[in-house]
Amino acid sequence: MPNDWLSPDWPAPPRVHAISTTRNGGVSRGPYASLNLGDHVGDNDADVTENRRRLQAELQPPHAPHWLRQVHRAQVARLDGNPVMEPADAAFSDRPGEVCVIRTADCLPVLLCDRGGSGVAAAHCGWRSMSAGVLENTVKAMWVEPASLMAWLGPAIGPQAYEVGDDVMQAFVDHDVHATAAFRHQPNGKWLCDLYALARMRLYALGARDISGGGLGTCTDQQRCF
Repeated sequence: MPNDWLSPDWPAPPRVHAISTTRNGGVSRGPYASLNLGDHVGDNDADVTENRRRLQAELQPPHAPHWLRQVHRAQVARLDGNPVMEPADAAFSDRPGEVCVIRTADCLPVLLCDRGGSGVAAAHCGWRSMSAGVLENTVKAMWVEPASLMAWLGPAIGPQAYEVGDDVMQAFVDHDVHATAAFRHQPNGKWLCDLYALARMRLYALGARDISGGGLGTCTDQQRCF
């Protein structure tokens, strides 16, 4: 395994396994170099297929990963061994051996499990999907006590780099007025947005208290991140 892939530092039970790949370890070239796993961004299809093969060969999961058709909304797919046909921006499963996969660049990946290891989930949290309720829908789908949940926040665009407009801020403030704390106004009229803080607020409001990660910015570590 490439030595810069990330093993989440969270107190997940032993039966739960998680990894966050970096941009290293694949065959893609140019702006996709090298471990691009997205088949929707203009990369060579054969390279993406080889990258996914390498990922699976390296990790040797019990079942093949489920690659979702992510559309920046709030749908959640339940993995039960059958193909996922509908678009979704999160996946969960209580079936042992299933592999939830989220593809992100600057958007925030959130991994979830419960203390007993009875279920796992992964959510793609860009501003659109998070403001639309993807975390709330994912936690609801897991059917576990929120207090038993733990979450890990993966690499995403950091709060010093993510500039947004009034529409983005308003989408979160309309849901929770306290979300204003995650935005910092700029002289050009824009806002700097802290995706990590927004995710923590929403998870905390749902009852989750054990939240880890959230320290790696994709814009400040372009050697490892897309």
